[in-house]
Amino acid sequence: LYVLFLLFQILGAVILGFGIWILADKTSFIAVLQMSSPSLKTGAYILIGVGALTMLMGFLGCLGAVNEIRCLLGLYFTCLMIILLTQIAAALVIYFQKDRLKDELSNIVVDLIEKYDPSNEDRRNLQDAWDYVQIQIGCCGWTGAKEWENNEILMNKSNEYPCSCSNRSKDLVEGGGFCNLEDPVNGTATSADWPVHEQGCMDGVEQWLKDNLGIILGVCTGVAVIELLGMILSISLCKNIHSEDYTKVPKS
Repeated sequence: LYVLFLLFQILGAVILGFGIWILADKTSFIAVLQMSSPSLKTGAYILIGVGALTMLMGFLGCLGAVNEIRCLLGLYFTCLMIILLTQIAAALVIYFQKDRLKDELSNIVVDLIEKYDPSNEDRRNLQDAWDYVQIQIGCCGWTGAKEWENNEILMNKSNEYPCSCSNRSKDLVEGGGFCNLEDPVNGTATSADWPVHEQGCMDGVEQWLKDNLGIILGVCTGVAVIELLGMILSISLCKNIHSEDYTKVPKS
C-alpha cells in the first residue's frame, strides 16, 4: 500500500510538471495552441492543480495508513474518486467535441498564417513556434501551402515564400521569415512555384497522434488503474480500522 502512495506522489509530480511544461513551452506545437487558445491555458492550470492535489493525497493517504486514521483514508478515497470522474468527463468531452476542437485549431492556425509578419515582435514567440512545427514535421500550412498565398505580406511580394516550409536544407538555416526564389517568376508566384513541402501540417499532426495513440491510451489506462487500485485499497483499509483513535495523530 505504501508503494502505491509513493506512486501517487510520482504521478502527481508528473502531472504537475506536464502542466508547467505546457505554460512554459515556447518552441513547439503546444506553444501555438497555448498562446492562441485560452482553453489550453485553463487546461494547463487544471493539470497543475490536479498534480498538486494528487501529491497531497498521496501524502495524506500514507499518513492515514501509517496512523490508521479513518477520516484521512476517507478523504483520500473521495478525492481519488473526484479526480477519476473528472478525467473520465474530460475524455468524453474531448471525444464528443473533437470536430469542434479540430475546427477551432484550424481557425487558429489559418489566422496565424494570414497575419504572419517576421517584423512583428509581439507575435514573435507564436510565429517562431509555428516555424518550428513546419520544420520538424516537414509540412506547410494547415491543409497545404496554398494557405500561405493569403498571407498579408506575401500577397504583395511576387517571389517570396516561407522559409520554414522549404524542402531545401539551406533555407531551413534561416529558421523563419521569408526566402527569395532563386529563379524569379514573371508576375506573382504561387505556392506551386515555391520549393516547399506539399503536405499540410494537419496530416502530420494526425499521423503523429495515430503513431502514438497506443502510448497515450496506455498511459491513461495505467493512471486510471492506479487510481482505482488506490481507491479499493484505501476503502478496504478504512473498513479494517474498527474505531477512530485520534491519539495516533502525530503531535505537532
